[in-house]
Amino acid sequence: MDTDTLAVAQSAARAADDKQGSDIRVFDVSEVMPIVGLFVVTSAGNPRLVRTIAGEVEVRIRLDHRRSPVRTEGISESQWILLDYGDVVVHIFAEETRRFYEIERLYRDRPTVDWRG
Repeated sequence: MDTDTLAVAQSAARAADDKQGSDIRVFDVSEVMPIVGLFVVTSAGNPRLVRTIAGEVEVRIRLDHRRSPVRTEGISESQWILLDYGDVVVHIFAEETRRFYEIERLYRDRPTVDWRG
């Protein structure tokens, strides 16, 4: 895994943590999704917090890595915001939406990465 990819994922996870994201996980999906290296997944208690976390992730990655998302989805609904940086995809879920989609179930066989590192 590229060190820049890891650094971007760690920045995203720390930004989520700083804004009260919960159950933060970083999955190495490079073996099953060759274009993407890492998924960052976090939850928030309400739609407003989902947006707040997304905003903080964007600011932090822009400042620390001079990168902006290639694509964003879900901002208006704020139940599941996806920030696509190409090699890193950040998923910010409202708690009930995360439970419904069970994204961890899809990637349970993929290794996790320590984002606190």
